[in-house]
Amino acid sequence: MTEATSVTPAPDALAGVLADAPFARLVATDDGDALAAAALLARALRAVGTPFQVRVSRDPVPDARDDAVAVAVGADRGPHAIPGTRCPASADAFAIARALGDDDPDPVVALAGVVAAGSVPGTDGSGDALAAAEDDDRVRRRPGVALPTADVADGLAASTLVRTPYSGDGEAARAALAELGLPADIDDDAHRRLASLVAVDVADADGASARAASAVERALRPYATVGDAAPFETVGGYADVLDALARAAPGTGVALALDADPDTELRTAALDAWRTHGLAAHRALDAATTARYDGCFVARVDLAGDDTEGGDGVAPDAAAVLPTVARLARDFRSPEPVAVAVDEAAGLLAAAAINGGRAADDAATGGDRAADDAPPEPIGIGDACRSAAGDVGGDGWGTAERGGIAVAESETDGDITGALAALREAL
Repeated sequence: MTEATSVTPAPDALAGVLADAPFARLVATDDGDALAAAALLARALRAVGTPFQVRVSRDPVPDARDDAVAVAVGADRGPHAIPGTRCPASADAFAIARALGDDDPDPVVALAGVVAAGSVPGTDGSGDALAAAEDDDRVRRRPGVALPTADVADGLAASTLVRTPYSGDGEAARAALAELGLPADIDDDAHRRLASLVAVDVADADGASARAASAVERALRPYATVGDAAPFETVGGYADVLDALARAAPGTGVALALDADPDTELRTAALDAWRTHGLAAHRALDAATTARYDGCFVARVDLAGDDTEGGDGVAPDAAAVLPTVARLARDFRSPEPVAVAVDEAAGLLAAAAINGGRAADDAATGGDRAADDAPPEPIGIGDACRSAAGDVGGDGWGTAERGGIAVAESETDGDITGALAALREAL
């Protein structure tokens, strides 16, 4: 199915449709921004007494059976959608929730979605959410690194907002922190030293791209959550957890994002899934065989050979981890505008492209463009994946910035290697 291009409806327009709905079906793409946006809409629907259903899909198709109103979140599908192309879907959803009648939509969830979209709180339409969070003393900007946990080594090892020599390795992270000599009670000065360490280690890591130095910026000087405003230490850490859950444990992700005060059991389950996902993604990229082509950087991985899932011999889910591997490669390793992660054994690939429309992109320092050059138009990765998949009898999906292809072993028209060749041609 080809992605359409349309203007996001005004908040009042979609709010009016939802206000009259006997039932609402929300389907979100499998990323943290869309998950946060769907949760904001669902909370607003709950506040005004409208029944709803929320689900997450890598290739969402709105389901408007019966008299229900269906809304696609994170993709431009059907008559009602919040595509997240003009600005993060969560920023639009925050405005729609207010227009629907929710007097106090959660600004921290909205800002977490904004960060998950690759943007910066206060930009790309998220100014109202940031103002609400600051006015209610729910967030405070401070030096340091955006992590979901108070355990810095645990956070650095699993975070997918950064890519350091100790990413994916908790013991190596602890060793790096030991050399830094941080106090038990980390103050602003210690946070600054931590941020400096991470920024330098990201930029100087083996194989780091020119883009890495700018990509790490969204993890620095985070908005810390205040008191019980959110279940995690920082807005950026919350974003990282939501993004991981959207792919690795969508049921837990929906439950977490819908709960204004998640209990310890839910928070622990969310962190466990986030940690497992992040470690698997980093370790897969560590072990990847990489190649550079014109316009495309390819990382070939073998997730079946990784037992990161708790060390119990269970390999990570390639369908969940590959998109994160592709994003990490795009942000921190690829000198090209598109990064592709391929797992031949799983018959899957995931692709991620530079987004030219976000505040945190590489307009200033990534690639070979001058700082005053206009950012490139986002490459239509989703449509390219659909086209390439069709050439080999596979299944393709995605949005303008990311996508994937699956080719079953039984297909006689081609395999995932052929799909990669077709994707490179389509790009």
